[in-house]
Amino acid sequence: MTLEFFAAIDKGRARDNNEDSVALDEGCALAVLADGMGGYNAGEVASGMATSFIRAELGRWLHQAGAEAADADVRRAMDICVDNANRAIFNAANADPKYAGMGTTLVVAVFRGPHLLIGHVGDSRAYRLRGGKLVQITRDHSLLQEQIDAGLISPEQAAFAAHKNLVTRAVGVEDTVMLETHLHDVLPGDLYLLCSDGLSDMVDDAALAQLLKSHATLAGAGRALIDAANDAGGRDNISLVLARVGGNASAGGRSWWPFKR
Repeated sequence: MTLEFFAAIDKGRARDNNEDSVALDEGCALAVLADGMGGYNAGEVASGMATSFIRAELGRWLHQAGAEAADADVRRAMDICVDNANRAIFNAANADPKYAGMGTTLVVAVFRGPHLLIGHVGDSRAYRLRGGKLVQITRDHSLLQEQIDAGLISPEQAAFAAHKNLVTRAVGVEDTVMLETHLHDVLPGDLYLLCSDGLSDMVDDAALAQLLKSHATLAGAGRALIDAANDAGGRDNISLVLARVGGNASAGGRSWWPFKR
């Protein structure tokens, strides 16, 4: 199986600075995306710390462990690296008043042969395009998602909600954080999208799918997605990672299942 990656960041049309961050380690098929929050430049600091720390620490572990490591071992390594990154950001926020309260969302993807391990915190998302159908494979940790789950608001109403950016979980805000982790099967032809809400809030799923299907190259698709978000107003920073699967892979088991804690 082969993997092709593309990553991009754009500050959008409404923000003066960029608080999103992405990091890739193609050698161990690792992708990390974060959307920072906080006053001054604190969001930029938090997201940068998260992506650089996890790329370095988890990437080192993946290179050393190799293909022999079990999926459960990789999941534990993801938990440990995210916990360490969380503590580093939390401690930095408490040590410097101008960084007080900073935090970041997070999506971590590790491709391992026929499997993909996805870990996430907050409302940055992961999607999979397979057979022309786009599916969101993460579930937002947000107040809006909780209201949808409780039946208080419909997904259609949620698109126009005023509080859609209030997350219920973030890296660095408290001294501990829970990384939600899922294992997915991977098939040749799959296309995966990681993105911040600067893309998903501005471009609906149908348009995302159409743009992904309309471009032969990842770079072309990535640029088209960013252009669409900016054309819709570009109200936030926009970051994305695209990963396309080629080659042969054996299919089997369920399409996804959560790890048990």
